[in-house]
Amino acid sequence: MGLKKDPAAEKWLAGKPAEPILRRVRDVILRADPRMGEGTKYGTVTFHCGGDFASFVQHNKKTVSLMFNRGGIIPGKFPHMEGTGRAVRFMRFLDVREVDSRSAELSKIVVAWCDLMSAPKAKKKVAP
Repeated sequence: MGLKKDPAAEKWLAGKPAEPILRRVRDVILRADPRMGEGTKYGTVTFHCGGDFASFVQHNKKTVSLMFNRGGIIPGKFPHMEGTGRAVRFMRFLDVREVDSRSAELSKIVVAWCDLMSAPKAKKKVAP
């Protein structure tokens, strides 16, 4: 079964200076969990599962920066995820080889996000 690739995202990727790196990061993310989707938002490709997960930023360079919108809430320890606190985190890639070397880690981040966003929400008790 092929990946669900958004035509607008496909068009956005075409011709970017780091297109091979962007495409490899995209493939790792979309292959990691079938719950993950993509689209274009805020002028970039955004990945989503139960809410915005990550977006490409600084995408007109020869390297790739992936911004995890709420990276601080993703459970687990990920050595290549940069940042502190509950807010934004980043993972940066110099080339396709670096994406390949971090693909297992990135896949674990994707699954952790999808699990977090797909978990049943605690129901509030209503007083009788």
